Amino acid sequence: MTRPVKRQYDGSRRRAQARETQRAVLRAAHDLFVEQGYGRTTITQVAERAGVSPETIYATFRNKATLLHRTWDVTIGGDDDEVVFHERPEVVAIRAEPDLAKRFLMHARLSTATARRMTPFVRAVQGAAASEPRAAEMAAEMERQRLAGMGVMAAEAAATGQLKVSEEQCRDIIWSMTDGHLWHRLVVERGWSDERYADWLGRTWVAMLVL
Repeated sequence: MTRPVKRQYDGSRRRAQARETQRAVLRAAHDLFVEQGYGRTTITQVAERAGVSPETIYATFRNKATLLHRTWDVTIGGDDDEVVFHERPEVVAIRAEPDLAKRFLMHARLSTATARRMTPFVRAVQGAAASEPRAAEMAAEMERQRLAGMGVMAAEAAATGQLKVSEEQCRDIIWSMTDGHLWHRLVVERGWSDERYADWLGRTWVAMLVL
């Protein structure tokens, strides 16, 4: 007598559903943080916007501070893939470009696209930093991450032998121009297109930084 074959449990559908739920929560959190600020946003509001229960959010993210941090990760990366920003294909392509002038032009285009995505969120967090300790911690962490990232780019720029300023000065210049505020002033407030801004930023970096 043959024994019935046991079916192997396939958890792929459950994992896909869980990931889609997380995405919905992160989208809702992002939009609410931008619309009304971190301090005024509650887990209940995020749950309502995402169409899930508050318990689901607590089970996945534990608290609002963790939700804020994860929302930033997705905002800066553009998706919820667990890939470090400097290892993403578009960043790897920039880092691999041997011509430093072309590299800065490529970096400027990526920085512009990133600014459009991240600036509303950054401004919302910084606006809450004065009264919300968690937001202040997140704002400081954003700056630490960005400075470290620009340090990598500057070190690799210096390694090409095509940099006309010091590695530290290169890092500080591109760090100071990629926090989203300059993009907001020229694109949002003055009406520049992203294309015009990226072209200007890239050419400015080349003129300032490349031999």
